[in-house]
Amino acid sequence: MFTGIVQCAVKIDRIEKKTGLWTLSLTLPEALIPGLTNGASVALNGTCLTVTSITDCTVTFDVMMASLNLTNLQFLQEGTLVNVERAAKFGDDIGGHQLSGHVHSVVKVVDIERPENNCIVWFELTDAIKPYVFDKGYIGLNGCSLTIAQVKEDRFCVYLIPETLSVTTYQDVALGDGINLEIDSHTQAVVDTVERMLKQKNLV
Repeated sequence: MFTGIVQCAVKIDRIEKKTGLWTLSLTLPEALIPGLTNGASVALNGTCLTVTSITDCTVTFDVMMASLNLTNLQFLQEGTLVNVERAAKFGDDIGGHQLSGHVHSVVKVVDIERPENNCIVWFELTDAIKPYVFDKGYIGLNGCSLTIAQVKEDRFCVYLIPETLSVTTYQDVALGDGINLEIDSHTQAVVDTVERMLKQKNLV
């Protein structure tokens, strides 16, 4: 489980590409190394991955084809920034909202507004995610727990504070970027349950 509070953004040092499998290597801050072991879960851009090796502060992850096909990890290059969050432990504060690290889709950035001391990022709203996206709802975007500020017919937006911009990959966000999206699990459960009940009653 993850909280959506990204701990840092780091660059990919190396990508080894094999058929159906990529191995990513990156250097984590020393503060994130204690207690990290092979087999531990770490979210990169909100995608739950398993640690395969640790040498000093260099950590590697294997990414299978299914994850590459479903997430923006398929677009990574050496030097690309990724958001990093270690899995939460029992007793940790949940500063954001509960995330599983299972990405539902990749959405594109369609507009960026930068009024003074603010950054407003607009994302495409696809039919697949539309039932789960509403004003003031939670959403995971590249592993960041964010509150939806406004929803329009074909897009929705979030506001990013300076701290989020400085700590995460959003410092480099650009039009057309593909962002990993995870729907809030509680929202999904409620929406899907209500929809199923209405179908059973032939109301939809």
